[in-house]
Amino acid sequence: MDAKITLSFDERVIKKAKQYAEKQNISLSRLMEMLLDKITANNYKNLEEMPIADWVNEISEGRSEYLIKQKKRAVLKKDFFEKRK
Repeated sequence: MDAKITLSFDERVIKKAKQYAEKQNISLSRLMEMLLDKITANNYKNLEEMPIADWVNEISEGRSEYLIKQKKRAVLKKDFFEKRK
């Protein structure tokens, strides 16, 4: 059963991905599904261990940066309790 999600990407990345998917005669949704399935099928300790295929490099716009916002413990605690209200 299919389910819908909403993702946000840079417009240039979306345009290149759509062009690639069209050349491969598959929808952008199926392209993303295949990519996510491949990523989650293996146990990688972190994203840097994951091998990137040439076709992913074709549609990317440069070196990937994974930004994780670090919150202080007090902020995390406050957020947690506010969500439970």
